[in-house]
Amino acid sequence: MQAIWLALGLTAIISIAGLVYAEDILRIMGAENETISIGVTYTRIMMGGSLVIMLLFLINGIFRGAGDASMAMKSLMLANVCNIILCPLLINGLGPIPAFGLNGAAMATTIGRGIGVCFQLYHLFKGAGTIKIHRKNIHLELPIIKSIINIASPATLQFIIGSCSWIALARLVAETGHSTASAGYQTAIRVVIFFILPAWGLSNAAATLVGQNLGAKQPERAQESVLKTAKYSAIFMGIVSLIFLLGAPPIIGIFTNDVAVQDIAVQALRIITLGYIFYGVGMVMTSAFNGAGDSWTPTWINLFGFWLFQIPLAYLLAEHFGLGPTGVFIALPVSETAIAIAAYFLFKRGKWKTVKV
Repeated sequence: MQAIWLALGLTAIISIAGLVYAEDILRIMGAENETISIGVTYTRIMMGGSLVIMLLFLINGIFRGAGDASMAMKSLMLANVCNIILCPLLINGLGPIPAFGLNGAAMATTIGRGIGVCFQLYHLFKGAGTIKIHRKNIHLELPIIKSIINIASPATLQFIIGSCSWIALARLVAETGHSTASAGYQTAIRVVIFFILPAWGLSNAAATLVGQNLGAKQPERAQESVLKTAKYSAIFMGIVSLIFLLGAPPIIGIFTNDVAVQDIAVQALRIITLGYIFYGVGMVMTSAFNGAGDSWTPTWINLFGFWLFQIPLAYLLAEHFGLGPTGVFIALPVSETAIAIAAYFLFKRGKWKTVKV
């Protein structure tokens, strides 16, 4: 309950900022005036409705932590099915339902996830599952909130570092390649993220295996588990890399029929794919550190790898050498490869085995 209160407070700040400063946020991201006029309402809806996004993932974490992973899956399925059904209805309109165009996509996402959150809240407060919140639990408890912040802050910082880097790269692409390059880049990134999800699952498994084996006083078995998981992740990512290199045009063609956007997206996908194997290995290593309670090591790796290497390299290639968006695409696999190698060597040193939680 205290985690939910904390989420409500944080999301209120994000929502108000999104509603008031949506136009400025798009401008900071390098959007052109025409793009801003089209996207400002979409941005307001998405950021104004960020509460349901935050709660959907937070409450699913609560269910998984309580051992009820099936409830988390059901809520996500409900939210996404509603989103899929509402998207064409609100974008294109049907009968008495007016067509909202781009804004309809934001409305569908917010409503769909809102339905998923309502489903979650019902089972949290009224259900008979593993965990149930009673009326006596609703009041604020500041010591617990402080404890949550202390535990979550290093992991939060890891994501902030990575997210800020992605935002900086997106702005650089928009500045050097304008709207077409930005659209192609975002299309390629969404494809990359979708196909990286199985590796994400493997990395979560690595964190669990490390925690269990360290708890059982078996550090060598923990290390063996991580290396084996990294091996499987590398094999999977290698297969996906071949698929992207050989079949990028038809894959991108599913998401856009704009030839100029397709060309950029295909180029981005093929270049980013060159580091795909290292993405998988790096994710497993990062999760292994976190699973061992050594959350500061991956935080420092991300800080140096993203902010002090990836962003400067992308800027140098894009602006100084005149490669434009292509320079940004090249910086991604180069920096991710360096990050994965650094994480591997630090993992092999074994300091994480001695961290006390």
